[in-house]
Amino acid sequence: MIRGILLLIIVLAILIGPQLWTKYVFKKYRGHREEYSGTGGELARHLLDRFEMQDVQVETTQLGDHYDPQEKVVRLTPDNYNGKSLTAVTVAAHEVGHAIQDKTGYKPLHERTKLIRVAQGAEKIGSFVMMGIPIMAGLTRSPAGGLLVFMAGLAVMSIGALVHLVTLPVEWDASFRRALPVLEQGHYISPTDMEGARKILTAAALTYVAASLGGLLNIWRWIMMMRR
Repeated sequence: MIRGILLLIIVLAILIGPQLWTKYVFKKYRGHREEYSGTGGELARHLLDRFEMQDVQVETTQLGDHYDPQEKVVRLTPDNYNGKSLTAVTVAAHEVGHAIQDKTGYKPLHERTKLIRVAQGAEKIGSFVMMGIPIMAGLTRSPAGGLLVFMAGLAVMSIGALVHLVTLPVEWDASFRRALPVLEQGHYISPTDMEGARKILTAAALTYVAASLGGLLNIWRWIMMMRR
């Protein structure tokens, strides 16, 4: 019993830990900084113009900070769009890093865009297939039918988790090969803020790892339900 509880705690720590750490880092550096010359949204606009990407727009969103390579839009959450904080300007630089990737023809970004669509579709299909387990078991009157559907759904949902994980190099490139040099060389933040910026950029890169682990948590939940 105790081993089971300890195992559960370890699994939850591994799966949920990155998400909690990312939220903690973003919140830690979200304090208002009056000395900054602009908000996250204004910095994003400035950087896009600086790198001759006037066609790329900057918008607010409730769906999480991201760059949309199809619509050519950098989207920031209201806190980061309107905020004058280390988190706001660093996240803005990270998303502009994706726009720079797009402009320079960084192939992994375009491959990632395709993979994310596959992941989103796979997760929806997987959940739908899982819901069909009781129906299939009832129609076939055999546990084997339900097990077959379960294995198929599990495989499809695993694709979504795997795709999120393999996109990490794209996020790492946007953080440390694009955003960090821009912030440092352009003197947009002080040298004393660089350590915090690195933590924020690491957290931004790990959002997809968190998403991948979240997918694994969903798979694990289905497995626990089937064991009952």
